[in-house]
Amino acid sequence: MSKRYDLIVFDWDGTVMDSTAVIAGSIQAACRDLGLAEPDDQTARHVIGLGLDQALRYAVPDAPEAMRPDLVERYRHHFLAQDQSIPLFEGARETIAELHDAGYRLGVATGKSRAGLERVMDSSGLRGYFHATRTADQTFSKPNPAMLFELMDELGASAERTLMVGDTSHDVQMAQNANVDVVAVGHGAHPAEELQALRPLALVGDFAELRAWFRAHA
Repeated sequence: MSKRYDLIVFDWDGTVMDSTAVIAGSIQAACRDLGLAEPDDQTARHVIGLGLDQALRYAVPDAPEAMRPDLVERYRHHFLAQDQSIPLFEGARETIAELHDAGYRLGVATGKSRAGLERVMDSSGLRGYFHATRTADQTFSKPNPAMLFELMDELGASAERTLMVGDTSHDVQMAQNANVDVVAVGHGAHPAEELQALRPLALVGDFAELRAWFRAHA
């Protein structure tokens, strides 16, 4: 059966790597360090996938401008203390390897910084599977479609033959803004009902379901 897509782009945090709790907890811990009001879990999880500055401005809107560099520093302190021990979701490595071996071009579009993505791609051993990546400090943050436009341009893929896979409304909206199909995964930062309301092409619960969807539809 011929392929439906040439390029498959993955979000990272909450999609490939099970980092939602660590990110949300690091935002909350940074606020405690600085005596700022902590966002609740829902708010802290909602910003995952955005660039760090944008995420912290949304999650901690009352932080004085002068404190924002300290907030970023404290967030990074708490996150990096746990960074190396965050696991991939079960089945992520096998699914990505299968897609790579089947000849798909693979990309990453993430709210991480370039340094952060480089670090986890090395520690996870997944670097060799991906042909191109974009991070929030390289271009516009989600849901702006710039990351997808740049990846499609770099890898020579059209919008109609590109698929986005992500766990947040930011991922779904970015894909829709780029006129790209999107499959949402419900094991990450945003609730499944929130994702379903945006009408992605499909909503899957985990990598086992995602792998089966790829085999049937991609």
